[in-house]
Amino acid sequence: MEKFDVAIVGAGAAGLMCAAVAGQLGLRVVLIDHATRLAEKIRISGGGRCNFTNINAGPANYLSENPRFCRSALARYTPRDFLDLLKRHRIAWHEKHRGQLFCDESAEDVIEMLRNECAAGHVHWRMPCAVHTVAYTEAGGAHRYHLTTDAGHIAAKRLVIATGGLSIPKIGATDWGYRIARQFGLDIVEPRPALVPLMFDTSTWAPFAGLSGLSLEVDVSTGKGKDAGSFLEDLLFTHRGLSGPAILQISSFWTPGQPITLNLAPTSDIEAALFEAKASSKRQLSNLLAQWVPARLADAWVANSGLSPQARVQELPDKALRSLAQAFSGWTLKPCGSEGWRKAEVTRGGVDTRALSSATLEARTQPGLHFVGEVVDVTGWLGGYNFQWAWASAVVCAQAMSESIQAAKAVGDGTWPSQGDALS
Repeated sequence: MEKFDVAIVGAGAAGLMCAAVAGQLGLRVVLIDHATRLAEKIRISGGGRCNFTNINAGPANYLSENPRFCRSALARYTPRDFLDLLKRHRIAWHEKHRGQLFCDESAEDVIEMLRNECAAGHVHWRMPCAVHTVAYTEAGGAHRYHLTTDAGHIAAKRLVIATGGLSIPKIGATDWGYRIARQFGLDIVEPRPALVPLMFDTSTWAPFAGLSGLSLEVDVSTGKGKDAGSFLEDLLFTHRGLSGPAILQISSFWTPGQPITLNLAPTSDIEAALFEAKASSKRQLSNLLAQWVPARLADAWVANSGLSPQARVQELPDKALRSLAQAFSGWTLKPCGSEGWRKAEVTRGGVDTRALSSATLEARTQPGLHFVGEVVDVTGWLGGYNFQWAWASAVVCAQAMSESIQAAKAVGDGTWPSQGDALS
């Protein structure tokens, strides 16, 4: 049996950061992961350059059944703090779009930085290594977690679950973290794919399937009241539906059966422009619409509206122009589903944050059990926000564990030998 202050299961962004900080604060840490490659989600993010944070990250950029929960961690570890860490490791970066920050070179730079930070904290590795069972004991006021793993029996004073959600199963995503939460009586907010392309039934999408690969900036919205979402972003047509940043963003707000609305020309007053053209132009309608959207989309739009491809704006009645303009700036579609877990970048839902302390990420009813990163019901927008939640939740969790364990050691609460001797 090996003994540690902290056992962390999951060596992704949150797990690596938590292990590094806890180790450097003097705790004896073991980091366990079942994967053969380290931090694959970091590696593939941002087109291989890792969109590691967003300089504008704040509570308003996150979705949760308990929306105030993320405030504490995000305030205590900010994007500037992560940039300071990159600076210490001489990793160059750039801002690409709306506060999104990327490595100049490669996502591998972030992985290597986190590996080096773990080395500085003398973190012990068990990878690849599956955890088969988790048990909890409490005696004399001291609690312990006992893990049976491929590498043998591990005991720890604190257990951190950093196993992520269900997105991208081909790189190892599982429901293990949710199962552990349920084992210890914590509720789960139903997980569903987020930041994911949306699909439409074949008949609805037939007029637009040939536009695959076409993109344009749109305003997309869905939902009502506190559940509403709206984004001005790029849209991408696919052979089965819609993707691109606009759709990935709105997918986190979309629920099955709900429509989405697209304004295809968000910076123009299409109705006024059409009536002005009617008074002064003999242009074909599709050519006129091509001022605001790609020509292929204009042609498909006119054809799907039941109008002749040769229809001229001057020949159309006012009612038809008004109806066309309203549909163009308020195209309402009802997705039949999403591309699912294989294409989802993150998971919405997870461990119910009402069961956790926002200051320590510890379960309120289960001493020494912590949850960080994507496994928790905190989901960020597209653009680096989810990585910032991973860093922030991991750091505040590590700091809280250090304070608690060091205080316990100071009063002689079962201090364990530093070399991991077998328990007597």
